[in-house]
Amino acid sequence: MVDRDKDWEFHLRSLSATARDSNFSADPASDPNLLPSVRKLYELCKSEESEDLVARVYPQINKIFQRLVASVSQSRTSNGLLFLAILQFFLDFGEIVLHDADPSLRTFFRSCLSREFADPVVAKATLDFLIWNKKKILTSFPTLLPQFFPLLLKLIAWNGEKLEKSFLKVFPGLISPGSFLPLFPSVLDLPILVVALEKVERSSGPLIGSSIASIQKSTAPEMLLALMDEAYTGSTIGDGGGDSESEDSNAIDVADPLFFDLLKDENDGLAERHWTSPGIAAALQAAINTPQSDRLKQSLNMAPRVLDMYFAIALRDVNNSLICALLPLIMTRNATIFPDKIFSYEVRKRLLEFMLAAFQRSPDFIALLKKPIMDRLAEAYDSTAKTELALQLCWAIGEHGGGGASHGDAARELFESLELLLYENLSSSRLGLRQESALSSDGATFRKSSQSRLLCFVVTAIAKLATYHRELLPRARVSLAKVARSRMSDARVWRRAHDYLGLMNEPAICLSVLGPSRPSHGHMQNPGTVNWSEGSKKMIAHIPFYILGEQEGLPFHDFSFSDILPRRR
Repeated sequence: MVDRDKDWEFHLRSLSATARDSNFSADPASDPNLLPSVRKLYELCKSEESEDLVARVYPQINKIFQRLVASVSQSRTSNGLLFLAILQFFLDFGEIVLHDADPSLRTFFRSCLSREFADPVVAKATLDFLIWNKKKILTSFPTLLPQFFPLLLKLIAWNGEKLEKSFLKVFPGLISPGSFLPLFPSVLDLPILVVALEKVERSSGPLIGSSIASIQKSTAPEMLLALMDEAYTGSTIGDGGGDSESEDSNAIDVADPLFFDLLKDENDGLAERHWTSPGIAAALQAAINTPQSDRLKQSLNMAPRVLDMYFAIALRDVNNSLICALLPLIMTRNATIFPDKIFSYEVRKRLLEFMLAAFQRSPDFIALLKKPIMDRLAEAYDSTAKTELALQLCWAIGEHGGGGASHGDAARELFESLELLLYENLSSSRLGLRQESALSSDGATFRKSSQSRLLCFVVTAIAKLATYHRELLPRARVSLAKVARSRMSDARVWRRAHDYLGLMNEPAICLSVLGPSRPSHGHMQNPGTVNWSEGSKKMIAHIPFYILGEQEGLPFHDFSFSDILPRRR
């Protein structure tokens, strides 16, 4: 007991002396005894469970905190661990001393973490702090992590895979109604964030100890002068003078709008990503032509895994309004992804899987988003990524009946877009990437295969949509007949059109094969079953459908199913 009291008095005097000592006024963290004293006093308060002890310690700790905040911009010592130790005291004993920890937490993010996120020790300690206090933070300060998610993404982008497990434990707390949409492009652009951070390090020195956000704010006048200089002299903003021909000359320009959006510390809403800007185009080209850094490689590995968690949380916890708003973003960003082959494949696979899962959960989205969907169908020729997106959208339109039975007008407009896409491809071989006019024989083969695949999807979507909305059947027969009569080199397309035309002559089987698998008009239509209601009694039979397989022309049988069912009298 006596030893404990001695420790108590010693550490309390240490805090008091540091708070008064002018030698440490400009840099309290430079006192090597301060952090151990704060931690020891916290442990004693925790073990003793004495409100009197907490009340005695709090004033000294609060003075240290205020001095840290005032000196952080001039400090040459890492303040992160000391900040976190004091914040832990505020979180655990704030109710006793009537201290609201919310402003203190936000001050830590803005003043300290924005300068020390690149310090691996501070980064790990911050994630451990957030994990340890996760429940309390999410309950008492639910807007804190969603507000500072850009800063936490900078932390993980710079420190890499060694902190990925800890970051993923914190990640669900970053998602809220106000951060859900802005978080998506930020996660998707994690590799570009690494490129931007490495640009800052090369041009401005180590990231630890300097606030990128303050650099951005303070450079506004200089940027205006640089723009004037560029107009009169032709020099580029951020030129390195005589060293402008260095390997860094193709990196992101500090005046580029995306540069500011990428390196922000706080969530300020969904911002347009300027992927067509010259600075970003140069950065992407440089990323392709130069060896990738270890940080960039790690971000390319991490981003798809973070997206997995983002989409899982979205499907589980996020309301339909936000998911519906996210889908057009996914459609737009599907073609603008960091140009690494493996990364692009992994990300696009996840984007399309989530999009189809969202349509499966809420088919109404197809009708609500008919305009962006039709826009994406019109872009099916521009690139392989846009072609694949169009394929999946065609499948979704047909599978879910253009949004359902209550969305007949939307289904008709989507049907017209499918018709247009079909007729354009019948008349030419437009699919094949306009920008790649000079293709090898392998490229030409791939183009024809892509066109045939697209047409198969379109033909199927037309047939399924007309089966769901029967008023479209006459138009569907005309479209399919044109395909069946066309002289396409790929027999798969016109054979499929032949088969669907034959199916449409037997409405019951057509509904079984091409009809919806979701509840329709009060009953469930299971794929592969036929509902017979025209016979002497109602029954359901499973019909093996091989009638039209590998057959050309009219079906080989000369009877209809009505011939083998007794007529009602």
